[in-house]
Amino acid sequence: MSSNSDSLARLAKIIESRKVANGGDPQASYVARLLHKGPDAFLKKIGEEATEVVMAAKDVGCNPLNPEFKTSLIGEVADLWFHSMIALAYYGLSPSDVISELERREGTSGIEEKALRKAVLRESANE
Repeated sequence: MSSNSDSLARLAKIIESRKVANGGDPQASYVARLLHKGPDAFLKKIGEEATEVVMAAKDVGCNPLNPEFKTSLIGEVADLWFHSMIALAYYGLSPSDVISELERREGTSGIEEKALRKAVLRESANE
């Protein structure tokens, strides 16, 4: 059985192969079509999927014992991840870049991480 990061890497490779520059056909491939249309197309989908994740999570919160709602949440998060991976590919990034960032943050509180990012932004704005 392969690791989750292997699954993400395989999916990223497929998405990469769908770029028009790599032979992807926008007439035959949903991914190629989104990549070909550019950021407006896939960013719209990311927004839609994020909203669907929120709605599905609220359904789970109201019905925690109903497994169908949990299955729906998993499906919506999968859709969000998938479309986010299309954005990563478009900008020349990969799931491993995200995993590296999460690993970098490991052991740091979210409050500290957010404060550090704000301080870096302030510092770069003052330069």
